[in-house]
Amino acid sequence: MKHLLLALLSGILLAIAWPTYGISLFIFVAWVPLLLVEYQLRSRGKACKGKVFLLSYLSFLLWNTLTTWWIWNSTVVGALFALLVNSLLMSLVFLVYHLVAKRNTAKVSSIFLITIWIAFEKFHHHWDFSWPWLSLGNVFSENITWIQWYEYTGIFGGSLWVLLVNILLFHTLRLFLETKDKRLFYKRIAKISLLVLLPIALSWGIYISYKEKGTPIEVVALQPNIDPYEEKYSLSNEETIALLLTLAKEGVTENTHFVLTPETVISQGVYRLEDISQSKELPPLHTFLEAHPQLNWIMGAAIYEVVTDKSKIAPQTNYNPVQNYWFNDYNSAFLLNSFGIMGFHHKSKLVVGVENMPLQSLLKPILGDIMIDLGGTVAVKTTQKTPSVLSSLAEQKVAPVICYESIYGEYVGKYVKQGAQFLGVLTNDAWWGDTQGYKQLLSYTRLRAIETRKSIARSANTGISAFISQRGEIISSLGYGKKGALRGTVLANNELTTYVRYGDYIARLSIFVSVGILLISFLKKRSEV
Repeated sequence: MKHLLLALLSGILLAIAWPTYGISLFIFVAWVPLLLVEYQLRSRGKACKGKVFLLSYLSFLLWNTLTTWWIWNSTVVGALFALLVNSLLMSLVFLVYHLVAKRNTAKVSSIFLITIWIAFEKFHHHWDFSWPWLSLGNVFSENITWIQWYEYTGIFGGSLWVLLVNILLFHTLRLFLETKDKRLFYKRIAKISLLVLLPIALSWGIYISYKEKGTPIEVVALQPNIDPYEEKYSLSNEETIALLLTLAKEGVTENTHFVLTPETVISQGVYRLEDISQSKELPPLHTFLEAHPQLNWIMGAAIYEVVTDKSKIAPQTNYNPVQNYWFNDYNSAFLLNSFGIMGFHHKSKLVVGVENMPLQSLLKPILGDIMIDLGGTVAVKTTQKTPSVLSSLAEQKVAPVICYESIYGEYVGKYVKQGAQFLGVLTNDAWWGDTQGYKQLLSYTRLRAIETRKSIARSANTGISAFISQRGEIISSLGYGKKGALRGTVLANNELTTYVRYGDYIARLSIFVSVGILLISFLKKRSEV
């Protein structure tokens, strides 16, 4: 019972540390109870793999459930998968740590836990079931004054910080329980406290001294507040564009250079890629843009492309059995100005079970078409290899970051490497309702501002639309459930931060170290047999 309570305590501490409702300081002690459970079971010298796995699974399941239960509002299958499978993966990683710890010193085991967990987080950024929502470095998204050094490390620097402090606290507690030496205990606690406080102090120094860089550009972010469950597919494209124009007229001035709309705000009927410039719904927009020749309109839309060349059929290409043709289905953003359509970007970080069915050949015969419609068509979305930057005639370059893409630090950095001078986030978080889901996604977006030192303009269907500074501060916002146009200024610059230049180097190093320790541990075992 004691071990069960300690495991559950870790799950609770992890959850109550999480943004946007939590207290981040709890993250520095959240792992300690679970680590103590694992150590005590390991010290018995008996077979305890099953108990370690089960207790860690319960701990991680509690964490996942308390922080991401809101997925249920959009997809039951997706929610069950995210909660049960993500917890399973976490517990398997922890079990591997347990097995390695049985064969190595405390120092080697500690290094392995830090590196294998960060390697797992990195893996979660790239595979078919990608779900990096609970990467430990995300936990500080509401404490931007603590982590200004993310411009050098990205979120994996935060994960390293969290794990290192927890492991040191665990070993300090373990030593105290064995020796009862209070003096040594307090001395070590003081040192660990410095490990928490010094990065925060460093961050405050960067925060205070940092000067926003770039050329000011006026942007208007539209928030139409369309209910995706009631209105999204009952409104025609003409009606939606009329609504967007009404909102734009409230916010656009002669100094406005960009208008942003939410993700797939145009989804009824779906645009055909090759015909979109001649679409019958666009003339009102053309008229508006002719009256504002300086304006660049970035539209979120569902778009498809018919594939007539069978040699170009790819794994993400869909088949329409009724009309007998192959097509690519895109969740896209395109830039429109008085000269016409100036470029496209197709969303390339997809939501599992909603826009992407992993392992299709294996799962589809078993599960069928379980994906829900969040973009206009029920189909696997087609991605592109490299993110596109959209450029105005004045050579102002924006990264059209679509919804889920904003969680991926290194991926967003690729936009910047392509020349993006500020980030324009197009999102529709309404599927989750008035829950922590949309609040957390907005909060995580603040981390991208720090990592890239780029201003952010965010257009969200039902909110929260916002302008975010290069220090990660929310300058202005339009609340959830409101309709309107939010006007603000971004600063466009060509700076490349250390993190943008080198990406997730901490994670790549962690993969190398963890695999090395794992192989050595395996060889040790073989040599002892």
